[in-house]
Amino acid sequence: MKLDQLKMFVTVAKLGSLSQASARLHKTQPAISQSIRQLEKGFNLPLFNRSGYRLELTEAGKTLYQKASNLLDEASNLQQAADHIALGNELSITIAIEASFDLKGILPLLENLQRQFPNTQIIIEQEYLSGALEALQNETATLCITPSIDLLETELKTEKHRLTGGFLVNVASPKLINRNDTLKNRQDLLKECQIIVKDSGSASKNLEWGVIEGQNRWYVNDYHTKKMLIENGMGWGKLPSYLVEDSLRNGTLIMLSLNDIQNKTPMDYFIMKDKSKPLGPVAQATWEQFERYSFD
Repeated sequence: MKLDQLKMFVTVAKLGSLSQASARLHKTQPAISQSIRQLEKGFNLPLFNRSGYRLELTEAGKTLYQKASNLLDEASNLQQAADHIALGNELSITIAIEASFDLKGILPLLENLQRQFPNTQIIIEQEYLSGALEALQNETATLCITPSIDLLETELKTEKHRLTGGFLVNVASPKLINRNDTLKNRQDLLKECQIIVKDSGSASKNLEWGVIEGQNRWYVNDYHTKKMLIENGMGWGKLPSYLVEDSLRNGTLIMLSLNDIQNKTPMDYFIMKDKSKPLGPVAQATWEQFERYSFD
């Protein structure tokens, strides 16, 4: 059994005609007929009923036709993967994304990459605070999407392209606000817990940004857990605006108006690469697509 024989068998089965299969495959009818008979001899089964005007599959032929079609598809996929690797394309690339970034804006680009490079795995790693840029620095990520962090960018020598802006907003639940009648500044919240997402990188060096001395605090590993705790009145804190739009609209969260801190913090998000290291073909194509893209 050879792939070429299976291809002839499947083509004849699809078209129901040796002459049409001959034209499709650019092979003579006798050559196709001989290949199919050799296949039948190898299987010890008749694949076609030849008593009528049109070739029709036998019951055994119908079963083997489906399996042969699947096998040819797998062989085609195997060849595509081999061609993909032979061109120098990466088997996988990793994009580290800081979790306050709204992924919905880049879904069309990711979908396009999936179509363009089906044999490259695109790995999305979600990081917090300095974690995405540090992943680029440590070479565990090929590219990253993150707000700027000047210290790490200087050390890494990054090249970056601005994608969009966003906001982090201080929020609390009606339950928390109702138990604090004179809520005017951050000192009034000292007895409440500030819910804080831990830095998945090390750039914070155990420093706590935006936390005052004496503040009660809880730590979580992701924004969704943080949001859940805040909505249930267990504390307050900053959340990405895209995560709280519906909650602010339906009243399960309220934006704080404290007079001594910035309650709405603007953010600029960039895609970044290490300009000291060349990108592979897929990563370079990814970079170029993002470089042409802005969705403000």
